[in-house]
Amino acid sequence: MTRVAAIQMEAKVADLNFNIDQASRLIDEAGSKGAEIIALPEFFTTRIVYDERLFECSLPPENPALDMLKAKAAKYGAMIGGSYLEMRDGDVYNTYTLVEPDGTVHRHDKDRPTMVENAFYTGGSDDGYFETAMGPVGTAVCWELIRTATVRRLAGKVGLMMTGSHWWSAPGWNFWKSFERRFHKANGKAMEITPPRFASLVGAPLLHAGHTGMLEGGFLVLPGTRISVPTRTQLMGETQIIDGEGAVVARRHYTEGAGIVGGEIELGATSPKKAPPDRFWIPNLEGFPKALWLHQNPAGASVYRWAKRTGRLKTYDFSRNARP
Repeated sequence: MTRVAAIQMEAKVADLNFNIDQASRLIDEAGSKGAEIIALPEFFTTRIVYDERLFECSLPPENPALDMLKAKAAKYGAMIGGSYLEMRDGDVYNTYTLVEPDGTVHRHDKDRPTMVENAFYTGGSDDGYFETAMGPVGTAVCWELIRTATVRRLAGKVGLMMTGSHWWSAPGWNFWKSFERRFHKANGKAMEITPPRFASLVGAPLLHAGHTGMLEGGFLVLPGTRISVPTRTQLMGETQIIDGEGAVVARRHYTEGAGIVGGEIELGATSPKKAPPDRFWIPNLEGFPKALWLHQNPAGASVYRWAKRTGRLKTYDFSRNARP
């Protein structure tokens, strides 16, 4: 059995110093309890919402967040992973970075940005599969966990899945509060079942790290423009440890705030419980989430093209918001 931990964060938008410090402290908590594998969330360096400060929040391939992960991996003899915005050759990617204790670094670029994320990065094409000292490991982030293509490239091949999310809820608009309450409840259930369902389909134990707290910013209105309206949404947490049979070993709800969950799992591939459905999505994505997907993807992508064309995509200046 291997001691593992997954981290739930309450990060800030565009304040990488604060967020890396928070991640560092929570890794210390997990490492001091003997965790040999530690998962951070997707976007552990900054939350994502429509906020044009995020055009300047990516990192180069060698960066302070990666330095922190390497230092902590070496200190605790642990494998640690999480995602952040990384700029390479003029484009930005949502890069899940997995660091081994000896300093070996593996990278997976999320295949498709989700909704507003399209404004800040572009998709990758790798399979998310790594050979590590702890055996074969797969990586996936957020809505990659609800796409059948992710299952097909990793099922039966890996002995561990390292995953994370930045899963929002209803947009916080007062004119349809009754709908928002129903959506929030259904959305919470969808987030809760996603990690164990994915683990069962892939056939591997899984660590899933999430974000909590209220997220405020903009919501893009019209594709081809940068017009936005305010949004205030709950980040849904659901930091979980899942065993190879798809059972929940430990769980942290968003109402519990930032912190860690720990437990023991047996590494190694298992037989997937069933094949994924013969469609794009694992769940039958309909209604409001599908409408948002179809609307927000082109709205965000047009903004990314504008930001790239006008030279607004830049790496983060760590002298901004520097801690004393």
